[in-house]
Amino acid sequence: MYTNKILNRFTLLSCTLGLFIGPTQAMDLDAGDYDYAPSGTHLALLYYQHANRDALYQGSNKASGNNELSSDIGIARYVNYRDLGSIQIAPQILVPFGRLEAGKDLSNMGSSSGIGDVILANAFFLYHNPESKSQWGITPYLYLPTGQYSKHDDINLGENRFKLTLQSAYTTHITPKWAVDVAGDFTVYGKNDDAPKGGTLKQDIGYQVQGNTRYFLNDQVDLRAGISYSDAGKTKLNGVESASTKQSKFWLGAAYSPTPATNMIVAYGRDIDVENGFKEDQRINLRFMYAF
Repeated sequence: MYTNKILNRFTLLSCTLGLFIGPTQAMDLDAGDYDYAPSGTHLALLYYQHANRDALYQGSNKASGNNELSSDIGIARYVNYRDLGSIQIAPQILVPFGRLEAGKDLSNMGSSSGIGDVILANAFFLYHNPESKSQWGITPYLYLPTGQYSKHDDINLGENRFKLTLQSAYTTHITPKWAVDVAGDFTVYGKNDDAPKGGTLKQDIGYQVQGNTRYFLNDQVDLRAGISYSDAGKTKLNGVESASTKQSKFWLGAAYSPTPATNMIVAYGRDIDVENGFKEDQRINLRFMYAF
């Protein structure tokens, strides 16, 4: 019985560990990501997230044992706003990197560090209202299987498969002091024909819905909060189907712009509820942005 539990846990981990690299399960937004920027603007961004997970769930039941997974993940991102006919676009590239490490009862699974799966994206801004500071856009994200990966490892930064996420988001200022952002996305997964422990991994379409709100203390500082729900989609490994990882989470934070060209964000969050996966006990997000 104990051996079966361990094998089931390894299978679950193999199907879900690749989902913990920042925006790989779904594309999380920072409040203001879809705010208007003039064409010709370039952005250089650097993200860092530390997260600790101290509980593993099978269904809605907590698995026995002390199961721990921590991650320190960074993302380097470049964005360029430009015009394409009558609409504005924003081609971009995201390069994840960092470290995943299992601990306590799972410490024999080891760790993984290096480069994650590179993401190519292009935002299409289809609506812009300067008076209400409202903007609506659609962004496809293509994940390339470039990250560190080995089927012999229990933990990998890369997923060894292509993925495509399509996101739609709307942002608006409802008063001079308050702004809201709402977004939804779905992800189509390619196959991993060299899955951990051997075989082929397939996954159903996943989706996420999320919302953010901001309160502007002044032109330089805002307070922000957000919440999201995601369903990663059922997985099938060598014909054996596993239930989808479902996650609801929240975050609270603040942003500060010391100069017109720079912006810094710090946020704290954690999971509210999880099914079939690790539950984050705490999460710290940092972001630095420079516009030029």
